[in-house]
This record gives sequence, structure tokens and C-alpha cells, in this order.
Amino acid sequence: MAKASSASNTTALQFLLSPSGFRQAPVCAVAGDDGFLSHEVRMALQSAIGADEEDELALTTCDGKIAELRDVLDALYERSLFGSAQRVVVVEDADPFVKRYREQLEDYLEKPVTGALLLLAVKTWPANTRLAKAVAKCGLTIRCQVPQQRRELTEFTGHLKDWLIQLAITQHGVKLERAAVDVLLELLPTEVGILYQEVARLSLLVEEKRPIDAALVRDHVGGWRARKTWDMIDAAADGRASDALDQLDRLIAAGEDPHSLLPQMASTLRRFAAAVRIYSQAERGGRKISLRTALEQSGMPPFKLKASEDQLRQIGRERAAQLYRWLLAADLELKGYNSTKDRARRVLETLIVRLSRQMSWPAVVGR
Repeated sequence: MAKASSASNTTALQFLLSPSGFRQAPVCAVAGDDGFLSHEVRMALQSAIGADEEDELALTTCDGKIAELRDVLDALYERSLFGSAQRVVVVEDADPFVKRYREQLEDYLEKPVTGALLLLAVKTWPANTRLAKAVAKCGLTIRCQVPQQRRELTEFTGHLKDWLIQLAITQHGVKLERAAVDVLLELLPTEVGILYQEVARLSLLVEEKRPIDAALVRDHVGGWRARKTWDMIDAAADGRASDALDQLDRLIAAGEDPHSLLPQMASTLRRFAAAVRIYSQAERGGRKISLRTALEQSGMPPFKLKASEDQLRQIGRERAAQLYRWLLAADLELKGYNSTKDRARRVLETLIVRLSRQMSWPAVVGR
């Protein structure tokens, strides 16, 4: 990472707008409860110093709930004969790890390893602790959360607009007009993961060499209904059938057509089905992969990975393997006898009930 800036405390969006503008550091605290921003910051950090997910020689990931300090320190001090990237040790869900080893981490930061990065992914990070002050002195603190105070929220929104415009160009090759971003923020909540998905979806709808403008956003972004649809899908995948059915009621009462809801449900459920297929194929080939890896390969968005692991475990292996068949049957029913609005609603209700916790089977992926 370039040593262009001495800033030791910044927001996720400031960092993402220019990762190379922040100094090389032996430690970084990625703090906050926004899972999407935390994931994006971590990926940007690793990319900036050449330690990709696939580079096992440069990257070690530990679970903060069970990680031992000696193992983390061993990984930081380890040197490879072949890896050229900076050594990175990531402690995920690091709050318990920090609580157990706070004093030892303070001692480590008095003389940290040169050429290695300790990345602590934490939800809480009080700035007045000795450890937080030690990180601020020699490393980086990147705040990954949407602020609540108006002044901070105004600044956050400005950076968010800049980042979405940059994202559209760098990842999707399209121009996103600032007026279109303004409309997006009018129609959708200030949740970075949802906005990220909407920009990706709009980039597929725009004509070649045309920008994403305000008119396109107004025509294709559903505001409250879009948010509630994703809430319904999450509730169904969580196995909370009652909550999902309540959300379905509200959407239909607000004028949503049940026929338009199935494709959105299918886009998520197909990824679960694909993940189980990938997992099973690796198993048959004598390879062991993690459930997260299978979900990544299925195309699950990065900010949904953690929640999706729990959802897929809830659905279970046998049901997930049947999702393709269930979705095909639902699609055929909506096009046939069940094509009226009331009958289409029953098709969706049946699919939701099939995913409920009470219907789950004992065979669970990854256990």
C-alpha cells in the first residue's frame, strides 16, 4: 500500500475511494456493524498489498471466537520462500479475541512485525481504550457503519455518492450520473449493500454507451417494495415462514404482483441450490471446501455471505438440492392454471412454507 497519507482514522467509504492513499501499516482495525462495508474494506486492503483470497502463502484467516494468540503471532512472523506479497493475518469476528488478549496485543503493537498486517474485524471499538490508541498511533482504524448524527450522515452520503459513481465505472463500465444517484437515495434506504446491488442491476439494463440516468432509476427501482421484497426473501430463507407470509401480505396489499415476486425469490434460491451442487461435487471428487467458498462460487453477493451460510444450513442439504425442481414447478404453475393473482399467491406461499424451520430435515450442509 502506498505511503501517501498519514491518516490513521477514516471511514470505509473514504478508504474505498482511494485505498492507495493510505499508509502502509502493521495493524488495521476494521470496526463497525455494516457487514458489506467490512467485507469491501478487507478485500481492498488485501488487493492493495497483493494478498488475494487465493494466495494461501500470504493470507491467513482466523475465527476470533476460537483463535489463540500464539497461532496468530506465529502466522504474522511466518515467512514464505515463495510468496512475494505482504503477510496478512485476518481475525474475523475479533471482539472475543480482543477481549481475551487485549494486554498482549498492546504489547505486540509496541514493536509489531515489519512487513506483516494484522487485520482485526470488530463490531465495537471504543476510541478511548489503550489498544485503540495504540492502533491509531502505528496503524489504521477504518469505521464501517452508517452514522446516525445528521452532520456525519451528510458527509457519509457525499462519499457514498462519489463511491457509487466510481463503482459504476470501475466494475461495470458505465457512467452513473449524479442525478441518478440522488434518485437512488430517495427511493432506497441508506444501506450500502442494497445500493451496490441496484447499481449492478441497473448497469445490465442500460443501453450500450448510455449512462445510468435519473429516468432509468425511476423506471426500474422500486423503493419501499424493493426493500420489503428482500426482507421477505431473507425471512423465507431463515425459515421464518410466519414473518415471510406477513411480508408477502403487505407487498400484495401495496399492489405488488405475485408473478413479479417469484423471479426475485428465485435469484437467491438458485444460488443456494448451486452452492449445494458445488459442495457435493467437491465432496465426490475428494476435495474439501468450505460452505462460504461454495456460496462465493455460486455468485452470492459478498455482503450476503455470512447470513447466507446460516440460511443454507437452515434450509438443509436435501431441501436445497430440490430447489431447482421446486422453482421450475412454481414457474410452470404461474404460467398455467394458477395464473390468476390469488392462485399465484398460493404458489408463493407454498414455496415459503417448504422453507420453514418446521419442515427442515436433519441432513445439513457443512455439519
